[in-house]
Amino acid sequence: MAFESLGDKLQGVFKKLRGKGKLNEKDIKDAMREIKLALLEADVNFKVVKEFVNIVSEKALGQEIMESLTPAQQLVKIVNEELTQMIGGEVSRLEFSQKPPTVIMMCGLQGAGKTTATGKLALNLTKKMNKRPLMVACDVYRPAAIKQLEVLGKQIQVPVFSMGADVNPVTIAKEAVAHANDPVILDTAGRLHIDEQLMDELANIKAEVNPTEILLVVDAMTGQDAVNVAKSFNDQLNITGVILSKLDGDTRGGAALSVKQVTGKPIKYAS
Repeated sequence: MAFESLGDKLQGVFKKLRGKGKLNEKDIKDAMREIKLALLEADVNFKVVKEFVNIVSEKALGQEIMESLTPAQQLVKIVNEELTQMIGGEVSRLEFSQKPPTVIMMCGLQGAGKTTATGKLALNLTKKMNKRPLMVACDVYRPAAIKQLEVLGKQIQVPVFSMGADVNPVTIAKEAVAHANDPVILDTAGRLHIDEQLMDELANIKAEVNPTEILLVVDAMTGQDAVNVAKSFNDQLNITGVILSKLDGDTRGGAALSVKQVTGKPIKYAS
């Protein structure tokens, strides 16, 4: 599972500290050095790690820690609070348009898991929020992408809007929204964030249907490039949130901790 290795290493650092009564400045600096290495090995972005370590160190060297009867527990508390803040301190829910339909545009790299996330999101909206979503097949490039969404739609009993692989995705999105259920989930094609033509296509879809939510699906196993991807998509589309996918497939997953810090946008779902 993601963060398993990071969790084990942090537990190791804290275990050493619990054996001490009082902590001196050297104890804290040594601990922070180990925490820094653990975060870097877990693929957390270097700039994010540096900022995190500086904040925790500043708080840890304050009187609250140095004069505490349980300094190790206080340090654990500070690290936990800052890690929580790094990934998003508050629950961030989907926004819904006051004037239906609410349009949710899914975007991300090829293979990030957008179509599967689209199905999961539609099922969540159906079961948990009593909505009647419509999934829209806007991926006209990947072979069998439309078929995959249709199969998912049958499995979860959610309708799928499709116009085939020969129609422009902007047109598909526009037509779907014109006579849609509420909400509408646009399953767009995966694309590299450096592909100007395909990124322009997303910008055109956004301009045409004015989505309430633009959710970036980020593969938790992407590593450091997840930060570059998130920043680029956010710069070009002003995303509203992130869905982390494949969290069951990697023991590091630390790049996911960097996404919120780099984009300033919340992680709305984990998949």
